Parts: sequence; C-alpha cells; structure tokens
Amino acid sequence: MTSRGAKYWNSGSIPLIAPDLLGDIIAMASDLAIVISPNGLVLSVLVNPNNRHLAPASHWEGCDLRQFLTVESVPKLDERLRQYDETQSSSEMIELNHTEDAKWEFPIRYSLHTIGPDGTLLMLGRDLRPIAEMQQQLVKAQMALEKDYEVQREYDTRYRVLMDACQDAMIYVSLNTGRISDANAAAAQLLDTSRDALRGAAFAQEFEGRRRGELMESLTNVAIADDRSALEVQTRQGGHAVLIYPRIFRAAGDRLLLCRIEAMDGADDLGDALSKDLSGLYRDGVDAIVFTDGDGVIQTANESFLNLIDAAHMTGVKGKSLGGFLVRGSVDLKVLIENATRAGQMRMYATKLSSEFGGQVSVEISATYLNHRAHPVIVFVIRDVSRAEALRKPGVAVNDDAVRSVMEMVGSATLKDIVAETTDVVEKMCIETAVELTRNNRVAAAEMLGLSRQSLYVKLRKYGLLAKGAD
Repeated sequence: MTSRGAKYWNSGSIPLIAPDLLGDIIAMASDLAIVISPNGLVLSVLVNPNNRHLAPASHWEGCDLRQFLTVESVPKLDERLRQYDETQSSSEMIELNHTEDAKWEFPIRYSLHTIGPDGTLLMLGRDLRPIAEMQQQLVKAQMALEKDYEVQREYDTRYRVLMDACQDAMIYVSLNTGRISDANAAAAQLLDTSRDALRGAAFAQEFEGRRRGELMESLTNVAIADDRSALEVQTRQGGHAVLIYPRIFRAAGDRLLLCRIEAMDGADDLGDALSKDLSGLYRDGVDAIVFTDGDGVIQTANESFLNLIDAAHMTGVKGKSLGGFLVRGSVDLKVLIENATRAGQMRMYATKLSSEFGGQVSVEISATYLNHRAHPVIVFVIRDVSRAEALRKPGVAVNDDAVRSVMEMVGSATLKDIVAETTDVVEKMCIETAVELTRNNRVAAAEMLGLSRQSLYVKLRKYGLLAKGAD
C-alpha cells in the first residue's frame, strides 16, 4: 500500500492501529478493497494476496473507477453512490463487473463505508467468481441428472411399450426370492389374474402343486440346458396346461429369469376374452371413441362421445362428418386425417369439441389409421381435458427475447411502430404453433392459418422458421 493510500486507510477512525497494519487487515478480510473519492476517483487499492486473479486491479490508483467497469455496471455505481450519500447506509450491497480492454472480467460484490470527513469511501469487495463457478457446477450437475433421468424414462417407456405390445406372456422372476418383479398383460390374462396382483407375488403359487424351491430349481436347470427345452406346468386359477421357456440373466447384481409362457390349449378362448375386453372398453370407457371412414364421416361412436357433444342418440351423429363437431371444423379434421394416414397415427392434438347446443369442451385427440381391410377406418380417441386446463396457468409462453425487444422500444419508438412489432411477435408465435401442431405439414399449417402455401413460405422465411416449416 502506498504512503498516499495509508492516510485514507487510517483516517483517524482507529487511531490505535498503524496504517500499514490496518491495510493488511483489510486486505485479508476482503478480496478487493478500494478507497474512492466522492466522485469515484480511485485513491488506493488493496488486493488480497491469496487471490492472484485480482492482480490487474493493482494499477487503478489515480484513475476513475468507472474506467474499469462494464457498461451496465457504471449506472449501478452512480446510483449506489447517490443512495449512500443520502442514507449513509452500508447494509445494501452492490455487485459490479470489472473489465479492462476486454482482456479480463470479474464480478465483485461491494459494501460501502465512510472513512473520512471529506466523504472518502472504502469499498470492501468479495470476489463472486467462486460462487458463480459453484453455481455453474450445480447447474451442470442438475442438467446431467435431468439428462440421465430423461434417458432412464426413455428406456423405461420403451420397455413398457415392448411389454405391452408383446403378444406372448412374459414374466420376470427373481431367482433369489422366487417372486415376480414384472409381467405383461398377456401373462396376466393367461394366468387369469391382474398385472397388479402378479407383481410381488410368489411365482410358484400361480401353478398347481409347485413349491417355490422346487420350481426355481427346475426353471434354472431348464434355462442352463443346451436344448432350450420348456417346463410343463398347470395354472392354479384356470387349470390350463402351459409351457414355460425360462432364460436366466443378471441385472444390477440380481439374477433374474425371463419366463415366456405358452398355452398348450385354449388359444381360441384367449382371443374371445380379448374381444370381450375391447368391447367392454368401447362401451364403458371414460374416453370418447369414434370410428370414421377415410374422409372423417362417423360410422360409430361410444356413449362417452355422445355425452361430450350432448347428443341424445347415435342416429343424430352417424353419417355426419366429425369436423362438424370440432371448433375449427374441416381444418382440424384435415390435419388429423392427413397425419394419421401419413404416419399411421397422431397423438395429443389439442382442440375443442362443439356440442349440439353451442357449448365447447377442451379435448385432446389421438387418431389411429387402420388399413387392414378393403375399407380403411380411422379411430379417434377423444379425452376431456377441460378440468386439467382450468388448473393450468393461463397464458402462452412467449419468447423472452421477443418480449424484451418490444419493451425496449417504449420511449424510443412511436406506438404505431411498437404495435407493428408486437404484431410480428404474435404472428411468429401463431406460425410456430401451427407448424408444431401439424408436425411440419406445410399445407395443413397454411390451411389452419388461413394462408396460401406461398404466403406461409414467405412468412417462414421472414421469421427464420424454414427448418421448422419444411415438409
């Protein structure tokens, strides 16, 4: 510390401590200590010797502190000096970003203290870079955890879809406990029980005359045999003769058996039971189910659909276009049909149903194209989401940069120009939403927006959305 600076560090407020000793104490108590005049002239600088990253600040003496601040930090310093001059309060901290010729930049949090009768101020600063680095590490760790969670969810979803789509009865059994860890719907149906009842149950209790130890040993011997044979058993609930094809493997330290079960008889009964279950789902299901031809003309619909549109009887619905019950009419229907026929299915399309008495209900529609016969049909599953929608926060997510650009125009542009800019923001949001809803189908998006395809192409180019709007 220079002799000139020592005068300010002592300033008579602590007369019993030598200036050099007091300077050392202040330097060790903070990362960066600066003495400035009331107008911001740097009179003295002390850098903590343990913080070498702040060494560039040692040559600030005799210069205006504002020369070493970023553009956004200068008004913050001026405002804080004004407030301090009025209140003399050192409790409110201020964060400033220091820089010099873009060679380095570091953030410092300061507290202000008066040390002389002439208004001289002592700024005690704490380097925020360790905190910022720690926060960055926490953010990266959180992002990594979220990524791992999403990957886990993806694999779990794939596993669930594979299990549900598999028509063979499949059961996972722990060799250590002999209990079922998971089973698919086909296995539950074959064993005349439910999937929830199977999970955690002893595998041996599902078969007649089998003890756990005996069954596990038999399955293990069959699994390790070279001929890949099967174990014949009889189910306890239905008394069906079945064959178990086990395969042994290890996962997360636990040995498991993947058991594929085949019925030796009664295959026709299983098909009849499935048909009955599907009929019951169509008749009593809570979601509306509608079958239409390839043009969207209703062939049949269940009771839940009639309840949604307040229709008294099926005769008032059959033969009509499904688009007549959608708020956007043929636009919604065309988007659904085109995407279903092109990709085989379309999921979670958000729109509204109109009832016969003018009421509207928010729904989500999934469409599946069945092309397994001479006259293909489209199956629409419609779910009422009006209650869930009421619990959601209102409003549409708007790009922060777009909103900020509009707000920054206030005071520098006329209201007419601001309104024009706002119109562009809303127009871009609508185009992005239409492109997303139609899964990048440019023709369907243009029809939804009431534009020609060429006009939509021009606007996609205008807002830099050509990649999103590509077919």
